[in-house]
Amino acid sequence: MRVAALQFASGTEVEANLQTCLRMIRQAGQVNPDLMVLPEFCNHISWYDDHEHARRVSLDLEGEFLEAIANEARAQACYLVINVSLRRVLDLTVSSILFGPDGRRLAVADKQTLMGHENTWFSRADEYSEVIATPQADIAMFPCRDGVTCETPRGLALLGAQVFCDSLNSFALDEATLHVPARAPENQCFLVAANKVGPLIPEHLLEAVASETHIPLKFLYGAGESQVVSPEGEIIARGPRGEEAVVWADIEPARARDKTRPDGTELFAVRRPELYAPLIADTEPDYIGDAAAEAGVALLRPLQRGEQGLDELAALVAELPTETRLAVLPELFCHREIVGEIAPQDLEQGKQALEAMRAACTGRPELLLCASLVRPLGSGAALTVVLVGQAGLVASQPVIHFAERYRWSRLGDQLKPVDLPWGRVALLAGDDAVHPEWVKCAALAGCHLIAAPLDVQASWEIEYGLPSRAAENRVCIAASSFDRHGCAGLIATLERDFTIMTEWQERQFDGFINQPLLTAQSGQITCASTHPQAACNKLMSAQTDLLLDRPRTLSTRLVENHSHELP
Repeated sequence: MRVAALQFASGTEVEANLQTCLRMIRQAGQVNPDLMVLPEFCNHISWYDDHEHARRVSLDLEGEFLEAIANEARAQACYLVINVSLRRVLDLTVSSILFGPDGRRLAVADKQTLMGHENTWFSRADEYSEVIATPQADIAMFPCRDGVTCETPRGLALLGAQVFCDSLNSFALDEATLHVPARAPENQCFLVAANKVGPLIPEHLLEAVASETHIPLKFLYGAGESQVVSPEGEIIARGPRGEEAVVWADIEPARARDKTRPDGTELFAVRRPELYAPLIADTEPDYIGDAAAEAGVALLRPLQRGEQGLDELAALVAELPTETRLAVLPELFCHREIVGEIAPQDLEQGKQALEAMRAACTGRPELLLCASLVRPLGSGAALTVVLVGQAGLVASQPVIHFAERYRWSRLGDQLKPVDLPWGRVALLAGDDAVHPEWVKCAALAGCHLIAAPLDVQASWEIEYGLPSRAAENRVCIAASSFDRHGCAGLIATLERDFTIMTEWQERQFDGFINQPLLTAQSGQITCASTHPQAACNKLMSAQTDLLLDRPRTLSTRLVENHSHELP
């Protein structure tokens, strides 16, 4: 299947914008794509004088603008996704529309999460988006902000989507470098993202808006960088910044049917929808608690695993800076490779590790070590994350999601956040951080930082997965892993300046709204300062709180059991 993302500018004249769309569709037709995806707000830039103006420049579903687009889809004999503002009976919506090769309108998907001033003019979706079965692929649509958070794409993937069509109207550089590519591998789907270029507001207002919003003028233009992303997180094709382009690639949609992790785990089969209820709860999230402005965090990586790794622990801890409050070790760093069932020696090794961790913290009352160990649970054992200080065990958290590589492990059934003097911490074991629903549950529980002893299974987990989790939830992350697939763990902290259209104190706007500050794990000791207090600010823009304004009412698919029983 050949797919194309069309990257171009729109202005304030609806008819001129139609002609631009038609010109770009015909240009894209030269490469004979089976599917074209156009940007968001193709009919008029998202800037209006008042409600009457917004309604006047919006479109009717049966109007001439969309009829011309349908005719062009028929002329090019391809599926075509366009995003526009639509007039409804009582309100306006931001909507993606799919036309078939015969020109028929196949589906309409209204935007579920609005951004900033969009809340002034438009209504959020009140119905689910759908997956459209075609002879070549099962296609799903969502626009811009719906892809900056995990819920909408995840719900569509659970319904069998193979190809995501993402229409964007964004100046944010971190959308193309972080959020867009993360949505593909976390759901193991293909993704075609088409973004705008050119001014996103009327040209005569550029200088005034730049002054009022504290955003340099050059960043009030669409960022471009439209792209096609594979289910493994590979950027197959990417467009330039600031220029018109047709970005195309050949894909194999059938690959998106395989949801198997590298260790053989079935990604969707091991979800725990019964535990994701906070995603749809009416209660407000509890993230405005006390937290320190800074907290020193470290990642430790012994040279060897098993008992030898445990022998290295004291020397590594002795090298930590005095301001370190938390140090995280890789998954099962002190255990042998466990194949099949555990042995009594594995439980004994877990006990010895607890004592060694406690001893290593002696004389460091503010330091806690975090590791995953084999620990008793019920009549068996579980992969369990522990926090240990000089007084001994402070907290423990069994793994929540099954994975084939620790088939022997029992599973926990609840998140148990830990309140520390500098912030609230969630402990995630195994593949728990691979599931975006669970990280969001931790954020909704008020956690400022996530500590994750990992065994990285795929490079996208570090390149896009964890940074996206940190950004979309505004949480710090400390994740340690032995080097696999050319990468290890990372420390992700948050810029303190965040809410756009406010005056920033520590940095000038550089095109990145919420890109975390990343420190890649390197060598045996990796240190960084995190900003737990920054996790209390979730306000991306006016009327756009990352958690309060999540698509709660349309997220029930995430708490329904779409998957098989657990292994």
